[in-house]
Amino acid sequence: MEQAKPGWSETLRAVLSGRMLVALLMGFSSGLPLLLTGSVLQAWLKDGGVDLKQIGFFALIGLPYTLKFLWAPLFDRYVLPLGRRRGWLLLMQLAVAAALLLLAAADPSPERLVLVAVAGFLVALFSASQDIVVDAYRRESLAEAELGLGSALYVNGYRVGMLLAGGGGLILADHLSFAAMYQIMALAMAACVLVTLCSPEPEAPENRPRTLRDAVVLPFLDYFTRDGAWLILAFILLYKVGDTMASAMTVPFYLELGYSKTEIGAVVKLFGFWATIAGGTLGGIWILRIGMHRALWWFGIGQLLSTLGFVVLSQLPPTEVALAAVVAVENFTAGLGTAAFVGFMAALTDRRFTATQYALLSSLMGVPRVLLAAPTGWMAQALGWPGFFLLCAAIALPGLLLLRWVTRLSAVKP
Repeated sequence: MEQAKPGWSETLRAVLSGRMLVALLMGFSSGLPLLLTGSVLQAWLKDGGVDLKQIGFFALIGLPYTLKFLWAPLFDRYVLPLGRRRGWLLLMQLAVAAALLLLAAADPSPERLVLVAVAGFLVALFSASQDIVVDAYRRESLAEAELGLGSALYVNGYRVGMLLAGGGGLILADHLSFAAMYQIMALAMAACVLVTLCSPEPEAPENRPRTLRDAVVLPFLDYFTRDGAWLILAFILLYKVGDTMASAMTVPFYLELGYSKTEIGAVVKLFGFWATIAGGTLGGIWILRIGMHRALWWFGIGQLLSTLGFVVLSQLPPTEVALAAVVAVENFTAGLGTAAFVGFMAALTDRRFTATQYALLSSLMGVPRVLLAAPTGWMAQALGWPGFFLLCAAIALPGLLLLRWVTRLSAVKP
């Protein structure tokens, strides 16, 4: 049965609620550490004289982000003094801050890389664990109708945290030092504890796991005994795959068309960032108005059509106006699609095992980004730019076709 949509006054109250502010700030807390063990750490290693082969191996530091479902049951099973969610969140945030201080004390010289690797891995481990708890908190503290907007604001906060750490971190390191920059980021991470302390603890479900075995086994039994469980997993794998593949090759595409690095930096990275933020925010509000399933349809179609903009751009002489138009539409629709997609995954989880089920689904979501993005360079070379982006648009169709069955079978209310 069609769920009643909130009126504009109810929508406005949801937008302005404290729960949405918490979702935004917790997103910032989750996004802040990510690039500090990625591109920022790579820059520090390069500055310290580490060769490219060794720098490449440091990508393995990010493994906890893809394997976090393995220890997620711990957060569903055990309750710390401050609460099932806030207790773990406080502990993980302090642990990330401490690991960043350890990383700041390390020496990225070729002879002393062990401490850098250990400290970086600890940052990633505690950061991925924080992500598990933040995702569970958001799912359990928001009403079903608020999940789309709450997820959109979480993603926006996440991107702001990444921007501060990635762009701001490199700027600080250039004017101070990498060690001082990591110390400042540790303080920023520790300040996020204030959000945790001021946020209410979500009400714990009555039938939450009482043993570690239940916390490990029951989430999977609960999910895979549902009608259409495998179809929904296929949908999660495919919904954003065309958009992801296209995004993986955009910078080489712009350069080959004749756009300068300055144009790409100003238009694609900065202007595009705000277009994505706008798409995510408006997408969350629209989900409140039209419902999750309709949003998945319309936003998915928008993602598909925006990919065709690259085909048009490939046929035009390089102008900033054309580049800005294509980037604005593509990033805006990507923000819309992400808002609906992340909210949909959250709604699939059972509140008894939110941490484990969401960690599993979000880890699965990253598979196309890693595996299917790998051959995109070969595809672009073999097909040419117009053919490649037409293929990316076509690859988006199976996810949309699956949505016909997913809307009937999923636990999300229409």
